[in-house]
Amino acid sequence: MGQKRRLIIGMSGASGLIYGIRMLQILQHDPDIATHLVMTPSARLNISLETAWQTDQVLALADEVHSVKDLAASIASGSFKTDGMIVAPCSMKTLSAIVHSYADNLLTRAADVVLKERRRLVLMPRETPLHAGHCELLLKACQLGAIVAPPMPALYTLPKTVDDIINHSVGRVLDLFDIESGLVSRWQGAAHQPRL
Repeated sequence: MGQKRRLIIGMSGASGLIYGIRMLQILQHDPDIATHLVMTPSARLNISLETAWQTDQVLALADEVHSVKDLAASIASGSFKTDGMIVAPCSMKTLSAIVHSYADNLLTRAADVVLKERRRLVLMPRETPLHAGHCELLLKACQLGAIVAPPMPALYTLPKTVDDIINHSVGRVLDLFDIESGLVSRWQGAAHQPRL
């Protein structure tokens, strides 16, 4: 049996913690993937503000949990091989730190490592409306090699619930790592599109 693929999940203090939680729920059932979770204090706060989850329940979904203060953790080094990292959700503060290589905590350090090692970094920014400074940061993130994947609803799937919207966004991000989640209603062409 080969070594599991390693995927870092970062959660920062933007609205939308459910995207990171759902990501961990799906990946927990994939025997080929080991998840490494790092959360900011604001992310921990938002769990209680936005969801019915307890912090300990979220932490239990990950294979390994790292303190955001632990800059000596495995994921802080490029020699620790991973498939990349997803920041879900990504606050503007975290985006700014990543773009400016301001690695003052483990989440931003791990993202910096992923970029410097030319691994896949996917950011799910959650802010609206955006001012020019936000847009400039998003452009710079793309120029550095990150993929910006805002969790925007795909209405062509005719979602019935909020969960449908969340699942599609999560599934599309996992697609970027060639992880088949079973969450995505894939477009088959207009001829196969159900009508309301």
